[in-house]
Amino acid sequence: MSKPMLLADFVRLPPIVRSDVVEGLAAAIDTVAERGAPSHRFLRFGWYAAALAAYGGQARTLVVEQDDSPVLTLPFVPRGPAALGIAAIPGCYWPFRSFGLALEHSDAALKTALSTLSAHMNGLRIGPVYDDDFAATALIATARANGWVVIDRPIGESWSLDLRPVVDGKPWPRRSTLRKNRFHEKHLADHGMLEWRFLSGGDWPAAFEALGTIEESSWIAHATDRKGMKFARDGHLAFWQAAVADPVLAAMFRAALLGVDGKPAAFSFDIDTGDLLYAIANSYDPRFAKHSPGKLLYWRNIAAALARGTRRIDWGAGDSGYKRVIGARVDAPIRDWLLLRPGLPALAGRALGWLWRRSGHHTHR
Repeated sequence: MSKPMLLADFVRLPPIVRSDVVEGLAAAIDTVAERGAPSHRFLRFGWYAAALAAYGGQARTLVVEQDDSPVLTLPFVPRGPAALGIAAIPGCYWPFRSFGLALEHSDAALKTALSTLSAHMNGLRIGPVYDDDFAATALIATARANGWVVIDRPIGESWSLDLRPVVDGKPWPRRSTLRKNRFHEKHLADHGMLEWRFLSGGDWPAAFEALGTIEESSWIAHATDRKGMKFARDGHLAFWQAAVADPVLAAMFRAALLGVDGKPAAFSFDIDTGDLLYAIANSYDPRFAKHSPGKLLYWRNIAAALARGTRRIDWGAGDSGYKRVIGARVDAPIRDWLLLRPGLPALAGRALGWLWRRSGHHTHR
């Protein structure tokens, strides 16, 4: 009589991994986005397609399959002089530029990805991304372990607000904050009837006009080079308009909008990934500045996010003043990364990497 074999007696074979680079954006991008970290699920086909439509470029996509199922999709476009052989991941600057990686990926999948990339480029730019980026940190660690030279340049520090204490019953907001808010709302109402709206899904792309109207009246339109304007026609409006063609992305895009006497006065625009909300942009009409319309709107926006199940808000880098007031704290650093394949590119990186590090600054595309 034969003895039955236990599961532990069977030898687990390593996964079968293969990769390819395809022209254009691969349909597998959406599959991997859905199987990846929730924080990265906005990195869909439509997200990259919107970036190409708004900013230009001819993309190819690295697709890595593990046991016949895609686990990594990395779109890339040429960047800089063709002779250098450098590529970059397309996308929008906000909240970050990364790629799709399924939660069940193997080390072999990452090694195969790098081996394939080395046949198509000398180097790859990833970023800006957070230091704890799920996909980038995994690929960077594997690159270092396999002879690639990895160079980073600092962009800034992110700010985030942890809402879990609120969920656990900690009083929020404080009574003093509520009193201030009621005071400001009362005086703001002297300018006309207040209307508080929350936008998503079917409100796009038409609602972008209201956000752009506020942005055009704000300080950023008159005191900056306008490159950071999200919803102006000479800013990044084309990207957001193209992205909402994907109904999944349109459902993730949310905005809080305050109207005063029937006219847009303040907005906050976010990407909702479930537990985590990315605060992309907020602005207000300076005519109402002394009544703090932006802050009044954002307190309401946070309350709405809590009701949907948000547990953390990521504000990205810059302008820490109002973020501190609301309760945000410094979080992960943000960097651009340059990965240079073994051989002459890596040697050049060791010699000239300081140039990349020194060039660190806030960019917009």
